[in-house]
Amino acid sequence: MKNEGYGAGYAYDHDEPEGFSGQNYWPEALGRQTLYRPMDRGFERDLRARLDYWPSFGNKRNGPE
Repeated sequence: MKNEGYGAGYAYDHDEPEGFSGQNYWPEALGRQTLYRPMDRGFERDLRARLDYWPSFGNKRNGPE
């Protein structure tokens, strides 16, 4: 399958220095979706900070989307 080009251009998050590739795999017609919005309490506060950070990191890496 690799010889057929499957996976070409795919960046595996765990291989990246920050653990996040910033790639967008949502269909263009659908656009990016938000499936989870953490509350601002307890551990979810930390998750919110991380989720807020990732889009800016991806944009720096791959340009604006």
